[in-house]
Amino acid sequence: MSNREGNLEAPTRHPLAWKTPEFNDKDACLTEMERVFDICHGCRRCVSLCQSFPTLFDLVDATEDGEVHGVKKEAYWSVVDQCYLCDLCYMTKCPYTPPHPWQLDFPHLMLRAKAIKFNAGLVGEGEKFLASTDVHGSFAGIPIVVQAVNAVNKTRLARGAMDTMLGVHPDAWMPSLAEQRFRWGAAKTGSATQVTDGERTPGKVAVFATCFVNYNEPGIGHDLLKVLEHNAIPYVIVEKESCCGMPKLELGDLKAVERHKDDNIPVLARYAKEGYAILSAIPSCTLMFKQELPLMFPDEPDVQLVKAAMFDPFEYLVGRQKDGLLKTDFKRDLGKVSYHIPCHGRVQKIGKKTEEMFKLIGQTVAVTLNTVERCSGHAGTYGVKTATHPVAMKIGKPVFKAMAKDEPDFISSDCALAGHHIAQGMQIAGTPAKALQHPLSLLRFAYGLE
Repeated sequence: MSNREGNLEAPTRHPLAWKTPEFNDKDACLTEMERVFDICHGCRRCVSLCQSFPTLFDLVDATEDGEVHGVKKEAYWSVVDQCYLCDLCYMTKCPYTPPHPWQLDFPHLMLRAKAIKFNAGLVGEGEKFLASTDVHGSFAGIPIVVQAVNAVNKTRLARGAMDTMLGVHPDAWMPSLAEQRFRWGAAKTGSATQVTDGERTPGKVAVFATCFVNYNEPGIGHDLLKVLEHNAIPYVIVEKESCCGMPKLELGDLKAVERHKDDNIPVLARYAKEGYAILSAIPSCTLMFKQELPLMFPDEPDVQLVKAAMFDPFEYLVGRQKDGLLKTDFKRDLGKVSYHIPCHGRVQKIGKKTEEMFKLIGQTVAVTLNTVERCSGHAGTYGVKTATHPVAMKIGKPVFKAMAKDEPDFISSDCALAGHHIAQGMQIAGTPAKALQHPLSLLRFAYGLE
């Protein structure tokens, strides 16, 4: 084992060999976990991130000699269950990631363990249902049914039943179904026709709606379209789409991830080949196409094409601004904005593009910006499950406090789920915000668009 202390280079990711026999070998996985856990125990740099690390270190500290070899292998799964694949340890904290000789990839090791657990039939039906976003989203947009489902889901009786049957904590915030799906209500093409490519950005956009925007908060998608229209950027709504696969990835159901890939990539690759930038307004979905699918399917050219064409909306818009192609005719003050950078935005390696946009707006109208760069604790289904919701609220406490600074007029996060989680935490702490708005909605507002 190398004695070299830390990386001098940026972390690099290796493809995920998820179809190999060794990847799916439980004993081999446990052996690798022992190796990695021993290194983590000797470092402990990531203790302030997710609950995986405190769980691990408590297990080690409880042994007779305070070393990893004293921890029972079956206890390793409690560490795995606390990982929600935010990637922050890999991208921001760990000094032993590749190219360091120790080759640590903690999140993908946890993913390997989750996949083994899933394949062994050890994941409950409730967890599987929560990860099936396009199944429970199928009720969205159906008259009467939507209103009935939304009303019932807010009752204590229904929440108690969801706790019993699905493992959803009765106090956790849950999204409502939209009365009209984004893909049903949005114009399939924009009015702009002239394509003006920039140095950094293609001049036309294909919008990947995402499950959350389509089924739960279509307003985010409509605000994106209004911003594109205002800037005379031609757009189309992706012809058809499936879930990006991130909820299934977090569950360890990698075969389901492959099925979603098979649904989406042929469609998205066509747009990439035609010179479109592909925009996704949910950071986890964007990250799926930028990172996880390319690592799972490194030899598929179309996956790599989609990776190259995929943009976070603010990555794209700031690129347009740097190309001299974005309007800056802002008309409305935003006042005091507390903005949260979500984990899956941070690990895209694009910088603080949304923050850059807020600062650009502030050159024309009044914006006082408070940026919070820390995990909110929500992390997909982690924040709503009965077993982990209290931990999610605990992880989020520093964020709730930081977001309340100076009594903001708006709180905002690129991750809509994180935004609602933060709003709930602030409410519980007695520091409620005046309004929760997605950054795209605030941009639309700043432009004075209705």
